[in-house]
Amino acid sequence: MEEKQCIECGTKIFGRNDKKFCSDQCRNSYNNKLNSDSNNYIRNVNNILRKNRRILEKLTPNGKSKANKTKLIDQGFDFNFHTNTYTTKAGATYYFCYEYGYLELDNDWYALVKRDDG
Repeated sequence: MEEKQCIECGTKIFGRNDKKFCSDQCRNSYNNKLNSDSNNYIRNVNNILRKNRRILEKLTPNGKSKANKTKLIDQGFDFNFHTNTYTTKAGATYYFCYEYGYLELDNDWYALVKRDDG
């Protein structure tokens, strides 16, 4: 009978023939390493989106407001990331970070809104 070893730590495995890991800790560690690259990217994007949302929430206390591009950037807003867009019948495009959105106006000003989905 062939002696099996844990694919994470190399320890001898006892038990079922199809067993690959010696413990739950080794199984978790192996899978965390396997998924770490994609998880880091997703984590970073989610952190940027949450930060954008917090900034918009802070600047839109009553559901609607205006802000200058410089003010948004100074607070760390990243215009490259948003969760979705909404184009009005008039052709204006709002960019949303979850329920908070912005519309580019003239002279580096933005209209800030909170979507009220009830």
